Amino acid sequence: MERAAKKEAVGQLNEAFKATSVAIVAHYSGLTVAQMQKLRMQMKQAGASVKVSKNRLAKIALEGTDVAAIGSLLKGPTVIATSDDPVAAPKVAVEFAKTNEKFVILGGSMGKTVLNVDSVKALASLPSLDELRSKIVGLLVAPATKLAQLSNAPAAKLARVIQAHASKSEAA
Repeated sequence: MERAAKKEAVGQLNEAFKATSVAIVAHYSGLTVAQMQKLRMQMKQAGASVKVSKNRLAKIALEGTDVAAIGSLLKGPTVIATSDDPVAAPKVAVEFAKTNEKFVILGGSMGKTVLNVDSVKALASLPSLDELRSKIVGLLVAPATKLAQLSNAPAAKLARVIQAHASKSEAA
């Protein structure tokens, strides 16, 4: 790799690390090309991305970013998964590691907080941002729905009582 290409790669990685809120580091040694493509596709669908780069260049790119703490994890063949949503990359990484034993999560960083493997798994178990939003909307809509049902219930009961009384009168 030429010096200019290295400089450009470091610049692109640095921009990616500055824009991300979470970064997960994992070993991928032994994965097939098809498995790596599947991982990239799953990450992309979740709104995350996967980067494979030389560890030395990645360490240089990490300088001055919030996720600089993952520099110590960059040993051997590593892949870095990043996302803006704090749950997206960890969730996909943990799910992928369950089905591929050669994909080993080493740890990560959420902002300036260093994450170990257990922290990454705990983060992956949290609901995503979209799931939380839908739950909040559901909680906000539920009282209004119940209020509407309660306000309609007495009128419906009164109508049934009058109908029953009217049908008794006609039968007699």
